[in-house]
Formats: sequence, C-alpha cells, structure tokens
Amino acid sequence: MGKKILIISSSPRKSGNTDILCDRFKEGAIESGNETETIYLREKNIGNCLACDSCKRNGGECIRKDDMEDVLRKMMVSDAIVMATPVYFYNMNAQMKNLIDRTYSRYLEIKDKEFYFMLTAADDDINAMVRTVEGFRGFTYCLEGSVEKGIVYGIGSWNKGDVKGKRAFDDAYEMGRSV
Repeated sequence: MGKKILIISSSPRKSGNTDILCDRFKEGAIESGNETETIYLREKNIGNCLACDSCKRNGGECIRKDDMEDVLRKMMVSDAIVMATPVYFYNMNAQMKNLIDRTYSRYLEIKDKEFYFMLTAADDDINAMVRTVEGFRGFTYCLEGSVEKGIVYGIGSWNKGDVKGKRAFDDAYEMGRSV
C-alpha cells in the first residue's frame, strides 16, 4: 500500500521552477503507487503568527480563521511531506517560512513524518543553499519522529522553465519514485 504524500509549493510564480519540480516528484510518487496532494501556498490565505499563545490556551486552535487549519490537518494525516521553495537571498521564501511559523499551534501533532526538500535558485552553487536546508532542518528537528529522506537542488534555475534542463528535473522524479 502506498503512502499519503503532501507536496507544499511555496512559489508565488505559477508553473515556475519550484512547481515544475513538485510536478516531477508527484509523477514519480504516483508511478510508485502513492497518493499525492499538492498545496500551492500562493492560493492560500495564511496570515502570520501573532505570537499571542491563544492556541496554547485553546487546545491548539488558532484565533486566526484562515486556510492554515486545513493545511495543518493535511500535514498531520500525511505519511510524507515535500516542502519546496525558491531560494530568495540564500534562504527559503517568506511564504514557506510563514507556513512553518504557523504550525506552532499544533506542531506537536505533526509526528513520524518523512520529509523531502526541494529548492530552486539562480545560483549555480549548492553551497549557497545551506541556509535554506538548515532552516528546514530546524523546523523538522522540532517534530517528533521526523526523518529527512532527500533533497533536490534546482540550481542554475533563474528563468521560468530553466530547471527542465537540469539534473534536478530527473532527481525530483526519482525521489518521488523512491517514496
């Protein structure tokens, strides 16, 4: 029986390099008999964390009434989570960081997940993405039973579609197949 995989793309650019890698991962994962769902953060209304701690007093319920509760539920029931971001100024973009911050209300319930990271950047040097990967690792370090399973580096991908000619295009597919 396949796994339930949640793919989260934080790119504000529809059909850009980050989305292309998400689609390739999805193709491989489906081919291997897994169930997938993709969330595009650009289509979601997710406000920032207010650091009010109301969620800690209200059983994990955030006072914000936006799309985050639905995303959190999907994260909690998934077996594997793919987090994909374009790299802006050598870090994950604001949309992905905001999502991570908003898991605060229920992050203790995101347990025993496999995590896959996919990054796209104009820079040709994988070392330029260290901060981004460490940001993801900082998040998953806080989640009980999380396991990092793989990273795809979509380097040298500035213009829309550039990643199609890169090694990352095939790596995303193979990583999806390996789930």
